[in-house]
Amino acid sequence: MPPATTLPEGARIEKGLGHLDRIAIAAEQGEAHVYLHGAHVAHFQPRGTRPVLFVSRRSQFEAGAPGKPIRGGVPLCFPWFGPKAGAPDAPAHGFARTLTWRLDSVTHGDRGAVRATLRLESNDFTLQLFPFEFAATFVVTVDARLTMALIVHNTGRAPMRIEEAFHSYFAVGDARRVAIGGLEGLPYVDKTDAFARKAGEDTPIAIARETDRVYIGARTTVTVADPAWARRIIVDKSGSATTVVWNPWIDKAKALADFGDDEWTEMVCVETANAMDDAVTIAPGATHAMSTTIAVGPM
Repeated sequence: MPPATTLPEGARIEKGLGHLDRIAIAAEQGEAHVYLHGAHVAHFQPRGTRPVLFVSRRSQFEAGAPGKPIRGGVPLCFPWFGPKAGAPDAPAHGFARTLTWRLDSVTHGDRGAVRATLRLESNDFTLQLFPFEFAATFVVTVDARLTMALIVHNTGRAPMRIEEAFHSYFAVGDARRVAIGGLEGLPYVDKTDAFARKAGEDTPIAIARETDRVYIGARTTVTVADPAWARRIIVDKSGSATTVVWNPWIDKAKALADFGDDEWTEMVCVETANAMDDAVTIAPGATHAMSTTIAVGPM
């Protein structure tokens, strides 16, 4: 990690919650916090607006290997999504969100943007859980929008099958009033109903119960309309064929140790992913990239 004195204007290394190192980014049109623990974007706020990301007040900011993930923001799921097939004791959503990433560089982009690049490479620990060699690069660009890209290079000699997700928690005024549009008519896997496969609905998604849907073959832009805060969150993406929508509702929220009992009303997850049927196989020497851009606009 470069010493703080080498970082350009608009970025600094500081101690965040749990005394974890984070990159504090102050671009001309927005600000963000990126923790080295998990390459985790825990804060994004365009100038003059509310924060866009939700982080639980009970989140356990704890370093270690593997450590614990941060609850909220944008956990980075890789190289599997959810439980690992055939390995129920493996960490949920992979190991990327609980390992320390290396900061490679911080640079300036167009129109006052600030870009941070972090890296994680396979090592003895990861090879025990995932027997493939890789080099992963995570690029965060901050201006009035938040853009995140995960580039995975297969450095080994065998094809490598991965799942991945930007598990984005969005802050909303009242989850019961949001309307999530852009997925109309698309089929989904309902994880709250024994992974039943269901036909798509004709209307935007409303949060009226525990919601955990995996939309397969979903490449569309998604919009979260939030009337309580009179704004829309727009989630655009590329290199992703899956969108996940999640809210724990009442009982699941109470069962989560690192999540407040009533915080389910304050968030909704809309996740850019490649999971289940849309898992990606990367040939030896090849690279796969997935990216998302998050913007905020009026209702």
